[in-house]
Amino acid sequence: MPNRVHLIDASMYVFRAWHSIPDSVVDRDGRPVNAVHGFTRFLLDLLERIKPVHAAAAFDESLTHSFRNDLYPAYKANRETTPPELDYQFSCCKQVAAALGLVVLADQRYEADDLIGSAVEALRAEGLGAVIVSADKDFGQLVDRDVSQWDYARDQRWDEAGVKTRLGVLPRQVVDYLALTGDAIDNIPGIPGIGAKTAAILLGHFGTLDALLSRSDEVAFLRMRGAARASSLLREHAAIARLARTLTAIALDAPVPATAAHYRRRAPALAELDDLFERLNFGPLTRSRIRSLAGATVG
Repeated sequence: MPNRVHLIDASMYVFRAWHSIPDSVVDRDGRPVNAVHGFTRFLLDLLERIKPVHAAAAFDESLTHSFRNDLYPAYKANRETTPPELDYQFSCCKQVAAALGLVVLADQRYEADDLIGSAVEALRAEGLGAVIVSADKDFGQLVDRDVSQWDYARDQRWDEAGVKTRLGVLPRQVVDYLALTGDAIDNIPGIPGIGAKTAAILLGHFGTLDALLSRSDEVAFLRMRGAARASSLLREHAAIARLARTLTAIALDAPVPATAAHYRRRAPALAELDDLFERLNFGPLTRSRIRSLAGATVG
């Protein structure tokens, strides 16, 4: 097994903190920093527990202007605009991650998923595998013998076999699976009437979306409930499925550092942490944990 880089789907954990911690937690200027405090505790838990040599935190900056919006303007159009107070907190979370020694990945055209996927792809040549810290099912398409996924909140880890157990398809079929089912959260259309179970059955039989669409007439003869209807839907909505596959596929060519050395975790930046202590009103316990992690007295 190769050395592994921990790639953190940071935005997921920022949003979780935003929704779970009261906004009465404020910085020295009275602005809410509940998400920052929750995210910082998450990072400290993670770093104290695994002490990674290589690690990066990927943030979303392209929720409404990614390359996917050029292909499909309705992509994520169902989501509310991030409120200014959360934009501020995202900026602070990036500062915290960087000050704690993590590589921060963010881009105006590529989402966090793409940055993580591109890092995985770039580091293969360096002999570095990956642990993707996220609960997002989309990352199943990246899982292989050198790449695993870890839902940190539930402390559940899975490999290739785990993807099959969870979704009913192999990692290499996840993109096609998502193309069939769509993704309501991201406003990505799928084939109407094709749910998760049916999608898994179809890909188990035909292997790929391309094979399924080219042989859609055969679906009517499968021993499957609603087979005739599914066959008709596949013919009618083939173009939608192909578009959805493009939208759900994680990009592997986003601009990210390409060598293992760039992902090596640095020593915490003491001067920056001292400023963050004061500006973000970190409590004594968080300060003590950060000092311990830094291996020196701060402030």
